[in-house]
Amino acid sequence: MHDRTISRRALLTATAVAAAAVCATALPAHAVPGPIPSRRYPDRLRRLVSRMSLEEKVGQLFVMRVYGHSATDPDRADADANLAEIGVRTAAELISTYHVGGIIYFAWAHNTRDPHQIAALSRGIQRAALAQRTPVPLLISTDQEHGAVARIGKPATLLPGAMALGAARSPDEARESARIAGAELAAMGINQNYAPDADVNVNPANPVIGVRSFGADPQAVAGLVTAQIRGYRSAGVATAAKHFPGHGDTTDDSHYALPTIHHTREQWTELDAPPFRAAIAAGAASIMTAHIVVPALDPSEDPATLSHPIVTGVLREQLGYDGVVITDALDMKGVRQKYGDDRVPVLALKAGVDQLLNPPDLRLARDAVLAAVRSGELTERRIEESVLRILALKDRLGLFRDPCPPRGSVDRTVGTPAHLAAADRIAEATTTLLVNERRLLPLSRSRERNLLVVGAEAASPSGTTGPPVTVLATALTELGFTVTALATGTAPTAARIDEAVAGARGKDAVVVATYNVTAASAQRTLVSALAATGVPVVTLAVRNPYDIAQLSGVTASLAAYSWTDVEVRAAARVVAGRARPRGRLPVPVRRADDPARVLYPMGHGLTY
Repeated sequence: MHDRTISRRALLTATAVAAAAVCATALPAHAVPGPIPSRRYPDRLRRLVSRMSLEEKVGQLFVMRVYGHSATDPDRADADANLAEIGVRTAAELISTYHVGGIIYFAWAHNTRDPHQIAALSRGIQRAALAQRTPVPLLISTDQEHGAVARIGKPATLLPGAMALGAARSPDEARESARIAGAELAAMGINQNYAPDADVNVNPANPVIGVRSFGADPQAVAGLVTAQIRGYRSAGVATAAKHFPGHGDTTDDSHYALPTIHHTREQWTELDAPPFRAAIAAGAASIMTAHIVVPALDPSEDPATLSHPIVTGVLREQLGYDGVVITDALDMKGVRQKYGDDRVPVLALKAGVDQLLNPPDLRLARDAVLAAVRSGELTERRIEESVLRILALKDRLGLFRDPCPPRGSVDRTVGTPAHLAAADRIAEATTTLLVNERRLLPLSRSRERNLLVVGAEAASPSGTTGPPVTVLATALTELGFTVTALATGTAPTAARIDEAVAGARGKDAVVVATYNVTAASAQRTLVSALAATGVPVVTLAVRNPYDIAQLSGVTASLAAYSWTDVEVRAAARVVAGRARPRGRLPVPVRRADDPARVLYPMGHGLTY
């Protein structure tokens, strides 16, 4: 008892010193090696775990959202939202009450206003973490995949997304893209990115993955996943390869339903497994599970997140992964359909998961895990296994030395001219030319000077770019064309289509930005009506590259794979001949009238 008292006094003293000194020094980014085998955890981490109460250990398993731009002084509306959803008012109170091991940033939670604010929020969170009875720094994470999923926008650098990089087919560019992304995240105090996406997108109707995947070739995806993990590691940021065991062949979105993957075990081994094997070999700091059913891997039809045969049997034992396993968000419908919110976290831990991401009710989830330990359903040793994995990751990131971004790192790193120029250069290699009848492209300023630009105005992934029709029109104007812009939307009305047709008269060409065109989409009607005018029509798919299969009468067609400014501007340079189209389809485009037949194969791409 006497030794225990001395130990606690020493710990409290160390906590006070650490809290006073935290963020006072500027340390360089730390390389992040792969996961540490459990038998090699440093003794100091084991001693740290031995000092923790059960509540503190269980808290380390949770990664939670919190509203507000500040750790201690959020806006009143954000404090009220925290109180309603979590029972606390601030991030600092969240940490002191629940001892969470991580916090995830979202734009909608007002965590990501601008880079300086983000860095200050990260410092405040880490100060609160080190002011606890047992000081443990936090993993601060976000989903900054780039392309279709980006929580942080300008003035941070926005880079091409996964499928665009798949079209470029350059591991070097993929690695450089991740290095830049990681360096900017680290400068803002974000030490874990839920990327790269390791799903192999073989289903054009996939509503949740699509361009978030590098493509449909398992080996190509594996190579780019490896490159990105290495890029993030060089920047000192942990990765989370996702969504295990593979979310690439589904017609359901796990945010709203529980999808089933019908691959046989042999198909899974050949198609879905290679990118995850590559991620493990590359030293992935963590792997994120999917809320999907894979009967070939677990006939119980439990979601993979809650499946012992999948998480422990396949990921841990068959693939040999001993790093951190994190759930996809636990507020998604896919994981909540079969079991209640009190059972989900317990079953995930029993399956072999370490981190529980964003439960809808944190108190309920935390109390359920505590009750499971006290009843014997979960052992405290099982909890400690996960805590040690999490602490080991934090240790390898250098967070126990200084968890905060160095002072001045935002100005030195985020959105620098060198990073922005690199993003433009990388994007130019991704634009894919699918159709070029009569060699219409590149457009000539003397022959096709007067242009009409119409199309979809999809909301920016980060809320800071676009709208794409305006960006495209502006870019073409800057390249010497006379441009009229008309936003027609993703579901243009008959009146808007008539307006576009009228606007096309007298123009030398029309450029149409399309966004996920389906058989029933009014975008098809728009393109057909414009083509019927006799004016050459150029379509630019600003999300999935499958749009061309639904369109007729076009003279030229390109794929940009995203509607963020960097990719739209790159496509404009290709249209204007300031850059050559170098991208190649990373997925096949199948015929709309006969999906068994391929319209444009993987690897297709024209140039000039």
